[in-house]
Amino acid sequence: MAARASLQPDPARLIAALDLRVPLIGFYDAPEPEAFAPLVAPKAGPGRGPCVFHYYRRWLQGDTLHLTASAFGCGGCGRSFFGVQVREREDFIDFLWKDEGLRASRALMAGWDDNAPTYAPEHGHVLIGPLRPALGRYLRTVTFWANPDQLSALQHGAYHHHAWGDPDPVTVPFGSGCSELVVPFRDLEAPQAVIGGTDVAMRGDLPADLLAFTVTVPLFAQLCALGDDSFLGKGFLARLRAARGGCLG
Repeated sequence: MAARASLQPDPARLIAALDLRVPLIGFYDAPEPEAFAPLVAPKAGPGRGPCVFHYYRRWLQGDTLHLTASAFGCGGCGRSFFGVQVREREDFIDFLWKDEGLRASRALMAGWDDNAPTYAPEHGHVLIGPLRPALGRYLRTVTFWANPDQLSALQHGAYHHHAWGDPDPVTVPFGSGCSELVVPFRDLEAPQAVIGGTDVAMRGDLPADLLAFTVTVPLFAQLCALGDDSFLGKGFLARLRAARGGCLG
């Protein structure tokens, strides 16, 4: 993995431009979790604990969720972040296909289970919580919590440097809500984004009007560098802001 900058880009200007009211959340892969205190963690066990997004309100209070291969909460998180299977393959496929109805056939569900990627932590500790600028070298992704208007602007920002013919920088992949925080990015060094918070199993832990917009660090830097010469300072966004009574948040 390429060397990472020691400091995070500063999102203050973008936050103000889009009236983002909910603090951004970072996904960190670090060797010393104590640096991210105050910490909260699920109990170690077989993977029947709470969903990652059960800690949404704790993030807003300044806490960071600490996950490891032995303490990760729900089984979906264990699989997504650490490759830990808490169910036998056949049982897991039947749960997703038959009990949850997530594919039209068992064969389709099995195809997803057999091929969907997982994240492999470099340091063994996954930390999810408020941005820690001094620990930027461990940052892997950043998540914005956005309403439809803010999501539209972030989508424009992701395409600001996009060249025709290049892969689309924004996708909406299928997967558990936690997986959408990092797993879909095949190359964390590329400017990419995922529209997340689309897993109905975790939607109840989020406000009804918010979705997640998760970006790699390179795209985060591009978004933070947007100025008034971009669409942020032009007519479309100004008219949208006026239509919303002067505020997007």
